Amino acid sequence: MDIQTGQVVRPVSAMESLEKQLSCPICLDMFTKPVVILPCQHNLCRSCANDLYESKNPYHYSGGTFRCPTCRFEVVLDRHGVYGLQRNLLVENIIDIYKQQQETRAGDGEEPPLKDKDTKEPKCKEHEDEHINIYCVSCQTPTCSMCKVFGQHKDCEVSPLHAVYQSQKNELCSAVELLAAGNSCVQAVMAQMDDTCKLIRENGELKKRRLGESFDLLYAILEERKGQLLEHIGQVEQQKVSALRNLADQYKQQLQLSNQLQEKLSQSMQSCSAAEFLLTAKQLQDEAQQTARGAQLQRPEPGYESMEHLTLDTQEAEALLARMDFRQGGEEEDQEADREQQQSSGEEEFLYQ
Repeated sequence: MDIQTGQVVRPVSAMESLEKQLSCPICLDMFTKPVVILPCQHNLCRSCANDLYESKNPYHYSGGTFRCPTCRFEVVLDRHGVYGLQRNLLVENIIDIYKQQQETRAGDGEEPPLKDKDTKEPKCKEHEDEHINIYCVSCQTPTCSMCKVFGQHKDCEVSPLHAVYQSQKNELCSAVELLAAGNSCVQAVMAQMDDTCKLIRENGELKKRRLGESFDLLYAILEERKGQLLEHIGQVEQQKVSALRNLADQYKQQLQLSNQLQEKLSQSMQSCSAAEFLLTAKQLQDEAQQTARGAQLQRPEPGYESMEHLTLDTQEAEALLARMDFRQGGEEEDQEADREQQQSSGEEEFLYQ
């Protein structure tokens, strides 16, 4: 720092001096190609020259004038406007060479110098003519040299702005790296959740398929049991019908014998003499009594036609199916519960009334 002026003195390198010479007086940045040369030999970015021209010529008349921001020379344009100005290829080539040198220095690990506009902007609020060029370490704020010499920061500890800039920039880079690492962790967790969702869908499809197979097996068991019970009902039905038909055949035979005996008795009483009738009467009476006794055949019991004893009791099975649910406990608990249930009620037992 210069004690007499209160300004921070920093040696100016050749590259910084060259960068200052290659800065546009309007945008204060390095010239953006294409670069035009004015009649006064000063240079401007064509875009900056066009903005300056349009600000002086809002109605876009053919031609027009504007003043050079460096020397205030009045530039007269033709009908082509700023596109009629000649390009400064020499300055453009110098800019290309300068950028190549900067890229080479950056590749070698050297920190590029601050641009001149970085050392000029912004200005101090207390001293409007002074640029912010130092950093107050005590107050943690940028300030100017006049504030350090005469102002509110004269008793504070200060540091070069560039050094603090580099320090805080490194801290910010570390914070960015931490954020990047955190983002990587978040992305990893999101990827893991995506994989978990995929596994959940696969497990869900597997369980649905197995549930369908389990119910298909139950349907098959029920259909098989249904067939067995229907077959049993058919057997009982056939047995009862066969018994009744056999009994009906016996009644039919007895009826035939009775009719034949009745006809024989009628003929004996009509055609035989008294002596012949008396000789055979005793035998005929015995045959009539025997035939009458044979007519008392076995009859079906009352309610023989009922099939109520083949009624299926499905209440217990319905209750068992209604309680059927997914496993809630561990494998051993499920097996123990199944054993207790088998001991108490049996496995799908069907009762007959």
